[in-house]
Amino acid sequence: MFNFFVNETDKHGDRYYIIGSDFNHIANVLRMKQGEVLLVSCGGKSDLCEIEAFETNCVVVKITQENFQDTSLPIKMHLLQGLPKSDKMELIIQKAVELGVEEITPIEMSRCVVKLDDKKKKNKTARWQSIAESAAKQSKRTIIPEVHDAITINQLKNRYSDFDILLVPYESKNGMQDTKTALEKIKSGMTVGILIGPEGGFDESEIRSVTDMGAHVISLGKRILRTETAAITALSMCMLYAEMNLGE
Repeated sequence: MFNFFVNETDKHGDRYYIIGSDFNHIANVLRMKQGEVLLVSCGGKSDLCEIEAFETNCVVVKITQENFQDTSLPIKMHLLQGLPKSDKMELIIQKAVELGVEEITPIEMSRCVVKLDDKKKKNKTARWQSIAESAAKQSKRTIIPEVHDAITINQLKNRYSDFDILLVPYESKNGMQDTKTALEKIKSGMTVGILIGPEGGFDESEIRSVTDMGAHVISLGKRILRTETAAITALSMCMLYAEMNLGE
């Protein structure tokens, strides 16, 4: 079943009016017909709808079941990703959205190979946001996660209060016991930040900086993971912990 996102202004009574690129996708790419069903996500909830009519540049759909499904997690995950090379960030964003992340912030660190000027930042953010939207549609999310402009590791200090807990996969002293201890601190409703290093890893001064802020250093196992694998693994652990222990 296809999923589309609309704004509150596109809803009138028990009907949504889908316009723009989504109208074109429904009418000309998918060639959907009157009577077919789809999901419409609006304001953090997802409604089951039926196509009622095609108008000029608009698809009218009627709500048949409100709050059809809720794919949100009982926690808010925020991925803080050290800027990787090539198109790895696109893969990371796609998989992070599928795993339930709500926000993604690229982080410029001392060992990042990629350097972005202001123009590149804006262009990249727009591209990454588009990927997040596509992944949200595919994975039946009720929201489109937000991809922020890249910030430096030093600027992260000003954002620390945004998180109830900040997890940093690194060479933790007690291995997976540190991971278990940190995960058990996570409670329903918390905002969990997950900081992932770039290909070159963290500089020791960066680890000291985040631990001084109160971050929890954890382990992802005995093997050395690529940055994209580390992001997916850490998010998966938090997602599974939340689903199994904090859900309904």
